[in-house]
Amino acid sequence: MEVKTSLLDNMIGVGDMVLLEPLTEDSFLENLKNRFDHNEIYTYIGSVVISLNPYRSLPIYTPEKVEEYRNRNFYELSPHIFALADEAYRSLRDQDKDQCILITGESGAGKTEASKLVMSYVAAVCGKGQEVNKVKEQLLQSNPVLEAFGNAKTVRNDNSSRFGKYMDIEFDFKGDPLGGVISNYLLEKSRVVKQPRGERNFHIFYQLLSGSSDDTLKKLKLDRDVGKYNYLSLDSAVVSGLDDAANFRTVRNAMQIVGFMEDEMQSVLELVAAVLKLGNIEFKPESRCNGIDESRVKDKNDLKEMCELLGIEQSVLERAFSYRTVEAKMEKVSTTLNVAQAYYARDALAKNLYSRLFSWLITRINGSIKAQAKTRHKVMGVLDIYGFEIFEQQDNSFEQFIINYCNEKLQQIFIELTLREEQEEYIREGIEWTNIEYFNNAIICDLIENNKNGILAMLDEECLRPGTVTDETFLDKLNTVCAEHQHFESRLSKNSKFLTDHSLPHNCFRIQHYAGKVLYGVESFVDKNNDLLYRDLSQAMYKANHSLIKQLFPEGNPAKVNLKRPPTAGFQFKASVGTLMGNLQTKNPNYIRCIKPNDKKASHVFTESLVRHQLRYLGLMENVRVRRAGYAFRQPYEPCLERYKMLCKKTWPHWRGPAREGVEVLLTDLQVPAEEFSYGRSKIFIRNPRTLFFLEEKRKQCLEDLATLIQKIYRGWKCRSHFLLLKKSQIVVAAWYRRYSQQKKYQKIKSATTVVQSYARGWQARKLLRELKYQKRCEEAATTIAAYWHGTQVRREYRKFFRANAGKKIYNFTIQRIMQKYFVGLKNNMPSMSPVDKSWPARPYLFLDGAHAALRRIFHLWRCKKYRSQFTEEKKAVYEEKLEASELFKDKKALYPSSVSQPFKGDYLEINKNPKFQKLNSALDDKVLLADVVSKINRANGKGSARIFLLTKKSVVLADQKTGQVKASVVLSDLASVSVSTQTDGFFALRLKEGTASAVKGDFLLSSEHLIEIITKLHRVGAANADKEKINVDISDEFLVQFKHDKVCVKFIQGSPKNGNNASCKRKNNRLLEVSVPNTPSTPSTP
Repeated sequence: MEVKTSLLDNMIGVGDMVLLEPLTEDSFLENLKNRFDHNEIYTYIGSVVISLNPYRSLPIYTPEKVEEYRNRNFYELSPHIFALADEAYRSLRDQDKDQCILITGESGAGKTEASKLVMSYVAAVCGKGQEVNKVKEQLLQSNPVLEAFGNAKTVRNDNSSRFGKYMDIEFDFKGDPLGGVISNYLLEKSRVVKQPRGERNFHIFYQLLSGSSDDTLKKLKLDRDVGKYNYLSLDSAVVSGLDDAANFRTVRNAMQIVGFMEDEMQSVLELVAAVLKLGNIEFKPESRCNGIDESRVKDKNDLKEMCELLGIEQSVLERAFSYRTVEAKMEKVSTTLNVAQAYYARDALAKNLYSRLFSWLITRINGSIKAQAKTRHKVMGVLDIYGFEIFEQQDNSFEQFIINYCNEKLQQIFIELTLREEQEEYIREGIEWTNIEYFNNAIICDLIENNKNGILAMLDEECLRPGTVTDETFLDKLNTVCAEHQHFESRLSKNSKFLTDHSLPHNCFRIQHYAGKVLYGVESFVDKNNDLLYRDLSQAMYKANHSLIKQLFPEGNPAKVNLKRPPTAGFQFKASVGTLMGNLQTKNPNYIRCIKPNDKKASHVFTESLVRHQLRYLGLMENVRVRRAGYAFRQPYEPCLERYKMLCKKTWPHWRGPAREGVEVLLTDLQVPAEEFSYGRSKIFIRNPRTLFFLEEKRKQCLEDLATLIQKIYRGWKCRSHFLLLKKSQIVVAAWYRRYSQQKKYQKIKSATTVVQSYARGWQARKLLRELKYQKRCEEAATTIAAYWHGTQVRREYRKFFRANAGKKIYNFTIQRIMQKYFVGLKNNMPSMSPVDKSWPARPYLFLDGAHAALRRIFHLWRCKKYRSQFTEEKKAVYEEKLEASELFKDKKALYPSSVSQPFKGDYLEINKNPKFQKLNSALDDKVLLADVVSKINRANGKGSARIFLLTKKSVVLADQKTGQVKASVVLSDLASVSVSTQTDGFFALRLKEGTASAVKGDFLLSSEHLIEIITKLHRVGAANADKEKINVDISDEFLVQFKHDKVCVKFIQGSPKNGNNASCKRKNNRLLEVSVPNTPSTPSTP
């Protein structure tokens, strides 16, 4: 990537407007447009940065860019806001000079983003450490909080700051941040109660409704629907690109980082909710007997909820909305409020409540981020304030008047500080100072702020005057006092030119500001300046039990009643501006002028008329003229000599002497007129931009010549290097070729030799083969002849013996071969080792029938023995139980087939391992053979209750499932029989012998999912004990059960139980329990 080493390198347009030639408004505008079209949004006017809002993200704020501008000279790289931030930070850190960065521009020009970029750059380049990082994070996180409560969507900007902010960031001697202090100016609190069409109220209202949880909204007595609140506009409730819910979470997180406690955040949200509720309070007129109209609250529900939020008695606040108490000396007069006055009181309370909450937030943030150390701090101030505002016709009101007054003061201090900076540099460099002609706007500032006949003083005087005070009386006073002033115009003043100027309507006055003429409508000037809140409302607020309200309305304390009229809004703002100007005078200023390229918030759109308008009221042309009034360009000798040394043979390529002498030699050799430059102590000063461009043009030509020379030398070197490489390569190629040629020749000779050798060896081998074959045939012929001869001799000797025994031997041989074939076939077709496999190979011959059957029986017995030898004792016991279950239930109980595939586990509750049943386990004497949960059927209603069923070798135990307490214990010898049905249910009855101790409470009717296993184990335990009688198992769909003294019949029927596929028991009468079993298709039993 190409790295610029100077502002003048590869410049798009002119990077510094001081060097613009010719300097006209059109050329100024064209240069800005040219740079904007090439994504160059920053341009300099000397040390002032002009910033155009690109309305899109640009890759020029990355960490790499931060490092690129870090510790670099201001003019060393292309214009950037980081260059100004770095220059201010280094001056503060290294030269111990307090700095201030003034950011101005109209709404939507990018002032807030510019202040964020400055703060993020300073945070990135200053020191590290846990405490330092905490301070930096708190300073940065204060922005989201202030934006939520102080910013709103306007027609010009979706995130417009509706207050002026000045932050002093405090640093220690190392340049590490220690803390900060924030000051705010003129919050637009009228926006709380009314917003222009297409605009929204402050962000926090919409964020609260969108991002809060349902529980939080319930506590705040709010509804998520924006349309239910009169103070919130509906036409712009949703803004494209703004996620209010996500922003609310960001604000809460930022408040936690800054240091807000949870109860403080809840109190703040309660006040915000109270403002919304306040806007829904409406009034109706009510006539009294004396004919005076007074106001009453229409629907008291919102008033009640608001009072509950703030802890105020409803009657106190309701009275404050209906009556006003006026105190004069020792007298108190109570007057009723009509409907219009009640609405005015309601809105005044809402505006004051919100503005005081905003001021408290800033005070609370300052308490968290303020530096704790007592030593002297270095300070960098960042001012983000409204730019000059000019609306259409009479839309300019009191707010625009005091905003423009503030900008007049900023313009005044800018000119003074710029001239002072120029003068100090001239004196420092030993250059003669000449007075610079410029427009001094002190006369305009005096017109506004003069203590005797200034506009603000007359407005305050009119507000304090007894009698009827209106906006028209205020305008009449202006016409009287300011009629002769050359920068004031109205229809009745001498400067209005009424006969020819028809653009000046009634109830208006016009001021000639430094940025142009602005027409102000006097409507609401008096009310907005008064900014009155009735004392009754202040006292009602002070009576609240809310922790925050008492702090916001201290004047409501009855013990501290002050009859003195509170200062007006204009007086307060004038005092704040005076303090701000005094603060800025003590610091070294740095300026960022923000410009909005279009009104559509669209990228790549440059509206010339809009930008031209901003150029005028920002006074940028005036800035350039002041800067160019002396010397347009100045540069230290070292970089100047380094840049232009190739223009003179004496200084090229290296100058051995001092840099100043080298520059003198250079300019003398170039024959630059002496009046075009001056030598300072450390810098060269160039008067006219044409001289600088002359040097740049000469440098450009020289660089082209040098580039041509470098290209010539490089091409010669490249050709020589290429020739030497070719020569060296030719030698290598020739050597490799000769080697390759000899290798090929050798390979041919070797191949020919191999062929000849192969033919010779082949002929010898074939000759030897023929000899060996002939020898072998002779030997085989001799052997054959001998064999035939010996055979003939043997046949002659044994012929008569063979004929006598041939039949018997042939028979035995045949039988032997048949048996051998039979056994081999049997071996190859042997069935599997499973005892249930009944397959057996077919009998091949009839005479083998007996042996075939015997072998089949022997193989089956052997196979069964091998299968039985694999069983463990436990597995044998399981199969014995399964076999006994088959004998008991096969083809008798419909539930049996489904139990065949289920293993008998026995202890389903793991009673020995489960600590819950430790006490129950210790109460048993014998080993538990079966533990399961069963249902004990209640005779009264047929419902079951869960019981633990335990079976030992001696007894059956029933215990409570939850507590483990033994409910019943039956000795097996007392058990007469067990009764079950033939169907798929799990019901069984334990029938006890009459007269035994266990039979006192009667028989037990139980239900279990493991019925087959329970009955089988009971039967096996009874059969295993020789001293006990065998337990009978009765299988019937109807049997009798003894319940204490009564016998009850249990009858099983096919039906549809209420609980689905499970059997259900229902009491029919005192003698009958009916069990409904679901209809299921019969399942064939498994053997």
